[in-house]
Amino acid sequence: MEPNAILSESLSLSSDIPLYAQLVGIIKRSISSGALAIGDLLPSEAELCRALNVSRNTVRQAIGELEDEGLVVRKRGKGTFVADPNTNRRGVRYSFTTEVSSLGKTPSSTLVDFGVIVPTRAICEKMDLQEGTSVYCFTRVRNVDGEPLILETSYYPQFIYPNLTREMVQTHSFYSLLYHVGITPFSAEDTYEAVMLDAPRANLLSVEPGSCAFYHQRRTKTEDGRVYEYTRSYIRGDRVRLDVHMQKSGMTFSRIID
Repeated sequence: MEPNAILSESLSLSSDIPLYAQLVGIIKRSISSGALAIGDLLPSEAELCRALNVSRNTVRQAIGELEDEGLVVRKRGKGTFVADPNTNRRGVRYSFTTEVSSLGKTPSSTLVDFGVIVPTRAICEKMDLQEGTSVYCFTRVRNVDGEPLILETSYYPQFIYPNLTREMVQTHSFYSLLYHVGITPFSAEDTYEAVMLDAPRANLLSVEPGSCAFYHQRRTKTEDGRVYEYTRSYIRGDRVRLDVHMQKSGMTFSRIID
């Protein structure tokens, strides 16, 4: 492996993908391709800042996300190293932007609806909320290389980020906003079901009514066990494959986008 190979990469200031997410994608691709192996030392923050012309905060946010996913580990006085994800995973962090960009594809989102609502009893139960608690509810179409892939409706208690606006959702990763106020994912519960899309959902995903899809539900919790996110998604079945790998040390799960 050529030492510090990622320093030869470049980030695009004109891209819709945030700079930290571009850097996450570069490092993830280097790890998945074998260019960076378990135990390899990453360039220092200062080296990354100089080579990629980004701020230290951008580098720290990218490394923090990789560390939360268990892909790298920081050792005091030594630097940041590629970790063994089967033994070092500390929590979960799902970001559509970084998941897709790490595959070398271009992510984007179309905001369909945004508002503050009083959710139904069923949603309150999913989120362990008292009835009457206000939540943000926003629906987005998640696109890959300009093509609709996921229809996603998310619910968050309003009190976790009181001043969220429609414009902020359109221009920022909400996980990134939450990260800056100290809210990070620690565990998540996922369920998947096979369904057929009705006409309105099929239209938003640019497929024929009756097309097959995955209906995905996720509850995400902080380290102290609080549910701060409930998401319901419809994922096109013709573009996504679900892979499960089982071994003695545990189980890994991945979504493969064709």
